Amino acid sequence: MATLRIPAVVPSPAEDCEKLKKSFQGLGTDEKALIRILGRRNSNQRRKIKDTYQQLYNKSLIDCIFAELSGDFQKAVMLWAYDPAERDARLANEAILQVIVEIACANSPHHLVAVRQAYCSLFESSLEEDIFQKILVSLVSSYRYDKEVVDCNVANIEATKLHEAIFLWILSTRNLYQLRQTFQCYNDNYGKSIDKRESIMKVVIWCIDSPEKHFAEVIKSAIVGLGTDENSLTRAIVTRAEIDMMKVRGEYYRTSLVIGDTSGDYKDFLMTLLG
Repeated sequence: MATLRIPAVVPSPAEDCEKLKKSFQGLGTDEKALIRILGRRNSNQRRKIKDTYQQLYNKSLIDCIFAELSGDFQKAVMLWAYDPAERDARLANEAILQVIVEIACANSPHHLVAVRQAYCSLFESSLEEDIFQKILVSLVSSYRYDKEVVDCNVANIEATKLHEAIFLWILSTRNLYQLRQTFQCYNDNYGKSIDKRESIMKVVIWCIDSPEKHFAEVIKSAIVGLGTDENSLTRAIVTRAEIDMMKVRGEYYRTSLVIGDTSGDYKDFLMTLLG
């Protein structure tokens, strides 16, 4: 259910590379040509274009994009140009917890393995080690008040978090289909959907059970209200365009808001990925 539209007849990687090189030459960049080519190629085709570009011109296509473009448009095109596993590895390296949950729970196990491999190659450490290290840093950098003071509200909140730790163990050790059946049983037994839970657990459940709901909410949050969260909007559209963006659009059909909240080449590129 991707929104990516590939031409019926796709030019060879060499032809695409020649057009891309021309788009970088002269005064200014031919952004429309770049969008027309890269915005209508799938990940395998983009990989071949990058490899061919390096062979023909002894230059990295990613480096050329970085040098020629700027702003949100540059970020979006660069994310799109990366292989999906490398893209997610880079997002995970600089990401908040929600983005790591998206990568771990809204993709296939094979993709997650590829992301972990790409992460090791890029950053010379494992994704697991870096996440764990961040947790340890937060522990040793914290200051604990050592007087005998108790806040019952805090105790109740944190007891719930400890309960969620057990819940997280279940989420991380069961396959997708088992978890969906468990979510259904929870609904049948307790008369309410398990995704009513608060905090990061809701993100985990949505990413496992119905990723389109989560990413529709990400897009909605990014474009509704004062200002636009371009990073979240870009991430949602770029990472899901080849997977389930049509379902995301079905959950939250607000293409007109994307048009209104973005502009120029950045808008054109996102709209191309949205089909």
